[in-house]
Amino acid sequence: MHFQAPPHAEVKVVRCTRGAIYDVVVDLRPSSSTYRGWTAAVLTATNRCMIYVPEGCGHGFLTLEDETEVSYQMSEFYNPESARGVRWNDPAFQIVWPGKVEVISDRDRTYPNFE
Repeated sequence: MHFQAPPHAEVKVVRCTRGAIYDVVVDLRPSSSTYRGWTAAVLTATNRCMIYVPEGCGHGFLTLEDETEVSYQMSEFYNPESARGVRWNDPAFQIVWPGKVEVISDRDRTYPNFE
């Protein structure tokens, strides 16, 4: 679950342009009434839906089909010093994924617990 910390916090709009994904947004804003809550949507090339990821929220997805492509529009340029993340399976969020997570990067696998 990725995000950028201030001063490079970003808004994202995500769309699946080929295949299908299960897209998850987790609220990491301590002042929010939905803090540590999450929402998800299935985005496909066919349904043409998009998801809006506000500043201060983490974002991640699980591909549901081979050869899937995802398109992002972001309000900020990538800034490596501001890049942050929380684990996709962190018990603090209790995200329910629709399938087994089989391939995950070393970086994503080794994020610390949120607490």
